Amino acid sequence: MAGTATFNVASAPAFLRRSSFTALSSKPSLVLTRPLSRYPRICALTSNDIKVGINLEVDGAPWRVLEFLHVKPGKGAAFVRTKLRNYMTGTTVEKTFRAGISVEGADVFKETKQFTYKDGSMFVFMDLNTFEEIRLNDTDVGDKKKWLKEGMDCNLLFWKGKVIDFEVPITVQLTVVDVDPGLKGDTASGGSKPATLDTGAVVNVPLFVNIGDEILVDTRTGQYMTRA
Repeated sequence: MAGTATFNVASAPAFLRRSSFTALSSKPSLVLTRPLSRYPRICALTSNDIKVGINLEVDGAPWRVLEFLHVKPGKGAAFVRTKLRNYMTGTTVEKTFRAGISVEGADVFKETKQFTYKDGSMFVFMDLNTFEEIRLNDTDVGDKKKWLKEGMDCNLLFWKGKVIDFEVPITVQLTVVDVDPGLKGDTASGGSKPATLDTGAVVNVPLFVNIGDEILVDTRTGQYMTRA
């Protein structure tokens, strides 16, 4: 995902100054309007602590460990081979760490926010406890916008006071708004047809699914699961 830039909040329209955290856009975004109530943890790790799912800070950026392998060659020093994904850019790289060296953990944490509405090109998420809004633009949201529905709870990921990523629910319930009702086929053999959902997403559904049906979709794969 893109890096973060800031601009003078005093020059921004009043309705934008309500946001408490920076957006993750490469375009001008908002700085903090109040101090963070949560302080970063000091993450003291060694390469021996590396495992799938932990977050590391490498070259000043937060990365998530996707794969790892501890290697002990017959000759030479042991090392850890990893595959990392950059939260900010979405890039995936392979990186090797010498065994036993210190590595810096990235204090990435999640907060649940509700997607409340779309304001022009901005997607507005609200903290239901404080009613503060966080706005992400179209680039920030990316392909995940096809699963977003008003009232949906999402996990926003924060690092050093900035939103660096967000997660939609694994399973979403959406409505079929367009599908060819006349398309026939052998339902027993697992025939399918494309259907447009109320968020704009297009998924392949079984031949018996019609306009108005509520269906469950796996957002990780974009695949139809079942009728709701």
